[in-house]
Amino acid sequence: MSGTSEGPRASAGTAPGTPAAPVTERHATAPAENGPARTDSTPTDSTPTGSARTDSTPTGPDGGDAGSIASELRDYRAAFNAATLPMGVVDGRGHVVRANEALGGLLGTPAGVLAGRQACELLDLATDDRTWHAYREVLLGRRSRFRCTRRLKHPDGRSLWAEITVVPMTGASAAESARVLLTVADVSDRRELQERLRHLQMHDPVTRLPNRTLFFERLAATLETPPYQDDSLPSRQHARIGLCYLDLDGFKAINDTLGHRTGDRLLAAVAARLTDCAENDASRNAGGSRLVARLGGDEFAILVEDSAGTQELTDLARSVLAALQQPFDLAGQRLSVSASIGVVERTAAGTSPTGLMQAADTTLYWAKADGRARWTLFDPERNAHRMTRQSLSSTLRPAVERGEFTLEYQPLVGMADGVLRGVEALVRWNHPQFGVLPPNRFVQIAEEDGSIVQLGRWILRTACRQARRWELDHPDEPPLFISVNVAVRQVWDSDLVADVAEILAETGLAPGLLQLELTESAVMGSGGRPLRALQALSDMGVRIAIDDFGTGYSNLAYLSRLPVSVLKLDGAFVKGFRYEDGTHPSPADETIVEAMVQLAHRLGLTVTAECVETAGQAERLRRIGCDTGQGWLYSRAVAPEQIAGLIGSRPLEG
Repeated sequence: MSGTSEGPRASAGTAPGTPAAPVTERHATAPAENGPARTDSTPTDSTPTGSARTDSTPTGPDGGDAGSIASELRDYRAAFNAATLPMGVVDGRGHVVRANEALGGLLGTPAGVLAGRQACELLDLATDDRTWHAYREVLLGRRSRFRCTRRLKHPDGRSLWAEITVVPMTGASAAESARVLLTVADVSDRRELQERLRHLQMHDPVTRLPNRTLFFERLAATLETPPYQDDSLPSRQHARIGLCYLDLDGFKAINDTLGHRTGDRLLAAVAARLTDCAENDASRNAGGSRLVARLGGDEFAILVEDSAGTQELTDLARSVLAALQQPFDLAGQRLSVSASIGVVERTAAGTSPTGLMQAADTTLYWAKADGRARWTLFDPERNAHRMTRQSLSSTLRPAVERGEFTLEYQPLVGMADGVLRGVEALVRWNHPQFGVLPPNRFVQIAEEDGSIVQLGRWILRTACRQARRWELDHPDEPPLFISVNVAVRQVWDSDLVADVAEILAETGLAPGLLQLELTESAVMGSGGRPLRALQALSDMGVRIAIDDFGTGYSNLAYLSRLPVSVLKLDGAFVKGFRYEDGTHPSPADETIVEAMVQLAHRLGLTVTAECVETAGQAERLRRIGCDTGQGWLYSRAVAPEQIAGLIGSRPLEG
């Protein structure tokens, strides 16, 4: 019996007691001693070797009349031959015992000719290990059913898809029980419909390009089993992959003004040009294929498998930009469009679809931020900075609650006598991962996400409390004023006036000892609520200072109507006063500073010079008439304990 150590039952013509060879070879042929194969598909009755009839009135195994059994068998065989479903009986060695006319018609061969041939060869069941193993398991009786779909070649040259099912036969005789029934259904129409539905599912209806789903399917397959990876090529460590990820600039305006129909026509035209660019690139550079896909909206991607390097991808990006810059003629309308492209090119080893797309998306954002209508290449260092920035943004709010921020104070010194007049509070972030961070690393992030309101309130309260403590600890010395930087978003998003009033009342600091610094660009554009807030603070007695004056609008007309008390000259002007490093001072800078100081004094404002680093600078600024100075000549930003030591001490001169 098939599936035992004895192998299949011997066929007619084999010496009794000689076991048949088991199915171990994929393309085994019938041994010569088995006799010639039958030439028709109508089986005949056979008597097992070594058996003999013992009476003239045979009965079946169940005691039934042999004549009725023979009649039933004839009915079965007639049904088998007349069935429209292609079928065949296969023995334990894989040989076709008989086939019906439908199977012969499907394979383009007379049914009788199929007898004796290997079914695995006729139906392509031995071309892959998995299929062959499953088929063999059914032949050996170890598996109850096997089904697969194969693409077959008809003798007339056409291809067809067939669903093949193999099941063991439960025949009445021992010979029949070692056989299997094989059915073959032509599913070409169903397969074609499935492929058409898949094509519709995987392609964009507007541009006819692969859509996002197919793109990621192809990308994942490329990274998992690259088509260029085989034993004859270098290892995968040398294989590379590239991606151009592009977005049309201003496409929404076209949709909004000209309608979605025109927008769709433009997208289709863009897709055609991108396809041409990809094909031209493929013809110039040997290697893997190019896949152009529409990922959604006005976003497209060109995937380059087995890229030759960064130069190939940047050349492709340049050709795409040049192609898209040519005007589009759409139904009598002439449109111009540009695109921003993020370019990523790297080794395939260690790259995931998610990582590649994140890098491409980041690079596309850079291209947009850098001015649009350009391509930008992925920069790991720039991306590391972005990741750090993102990390800071996500931990900034909790850091305020955890008390990770501290204040340092930089002296503001009278230029005429060198006496300490006040200090500027400068925030530091004691980050657990990145160490001590200066304000320029996180203040802008705080302004963007709104956490500057919470952080600014903490800075203001801490600074005022410290100024009051100095005042109480040194009652015999003139009190120091405290200068605190305020972001314009604090004016818009919080009730700054109420916050200041509450903090002054809480700490006991006099309003005249508090100075709020706003940048020139923030103050000069103030109107409405910000202007009313500044005026209310000024009426309260708080001093308002314009920081970095001279680098923004420098609109002098604003100075006459804003409640400003102090101008802080930007350090860029003060650097022009240097003598000590061998450079010549800038006469223009000196003239500008002198004019601004005189104008400020005429308006009743005091002037503070920032970035004073040398005694020569200090002397020139003193002669010009600056009121106070700030910079490394006097002191860097220091802890509050060190400021306490400077109160009442000798003049601060470098």
